Amino acid sequence: MAISLNDALAAVLAAVHVMDAEVLATEDAAGRIVARDVVSAIDLPPFANSAMDGFAVRAADTAMSGRGSVSLPIHGESRAGQPSDEPLHPGSAARISTGATLPEGADAVVRIEDVALADGAIQLTETVQRGTHIRRAGDDIVRGAVVVPAGTLVRAGELAMLAATGHTQVTVHRRPTVAVLTTGDEVVPAGTPLGPGQIHESNSVMLAAQAREAGATPTMVVGGVGDDLAVTIDAIDRALDAADVVVISGGVSKGDHDHVKPALEALGVQRIFWQIALRPGHPTLFGTVERAGRTKLVFGLPGNPVSAYVTFQLLVAEAIARMCGVGRSFLELPAVYSGPTQHKPIGMSLALRCRIDTGPFGVLAMLTSASQRSHIIGSLVAADGIAIVAPARDRVEDGDHVMVRLPT
Repeated sequence: MAISLNDALAAVLAAVHVMDAEVLATEDAAGRIVARDVVSAIDLPPFANSAMDGFAVRAADTAMSGRGSVSLPIHGESRAGQPSDEPLHPGSAARISTGATLPEGADAVVRIEDVALADGAIQLTETVQRGTHIRRAGDDIVRGAVVVPAGTLVRAGELAMLAATGHTQVTVHRRPTVAVLTTGDEVVPAGTPLGPGQIHESNSVMLAAQAREAGATPTMVVGGVGDDLAVTIDAIDRALDAADVVVISGGVSKGDHDHVKPALEALGVQRIFWQIALRPGHPTLFGTVERAGRTKLVFGLPGNPVSAYVTFQLLVAEAIARMCGVGRSFLELPAVYSGPTQHKPIGMSLALRCRIDTGPFGVLAMLTSASQRSHIIGSLVAADGIAIVAPARDRVEDGDHVMVRLPT
């Protein structure tokens, strides 16, 4: 009996183990997930400094006290990377550059455009408050604070924080490896002239790309495994040795030439489910097997390209994300459906490929193709996400509300 999409995802995640950790140079960690909290060993900024080009002053020296202006002679300079070697004397000002260390005794900075210069002094017509245009030590980060928590995806901002706090290395989760196999005597590589009954094989290219986008590393990609039980067993056996996750497209249904299920049984794969109440993607299989002391995940996806794409995004990508240490692989948000009426059986989820835009009533989920049948590869082109129509509904019509899953 087919299980629900939610139950299928729960079963997959129950079998997932987070990958072990490895240490990378900070500059090589982009796109990885932090495995341990990163703590700063310094204050950031590490010293009080100026937020502006101008003059460091003592705020008390700028009090007008009934006078129209105050004149402060200029003594010394603090430049970025070249702090002043003398304190700021009372009743004087020191030139200062943005980012330069605040001289001892100074407690404010006045912008250069807010003063007049005359005879080696600055002329002020307004009182400056203490702390004006100053960045205090530790304004951003205090020593001992967690600057990048475990589970964070390292992007440009995280790299900036790691570098600014002096970290040359970071501990991240290892990327899971993925083997992709596609089956079928009818498929031939792109660029090969098509014979009678043949089509170009595209699923291996698509699924390997999806694996990379999800955060995994494809280590074995084989398109067109022959429709033969012994050949299928051999290919899956090699894939299990090569990767943490094995994704097989095609051969999982009930036909006379569908050999994936018996091949998995022969290799000791424990089948957790087969068939999901999902369109497209009904004949999807998931199982696990112990190999070389590790639990390997095995997904049998349908052979139709759209079905393979959808089930990968909804199940395999989420498993990969969890293995990488990510909370989830998608962002889910409500949207208004825009497109022709789509019918489905009650009790089955419907996955529609859509583009995302905005309209007067919020987010719009617009069909990429009027036909959403499982062989229409055109429905994948320019798709931003997948709109899910709940099992309790028998159709979705233009203007209805749906939930859309977008890759993060």
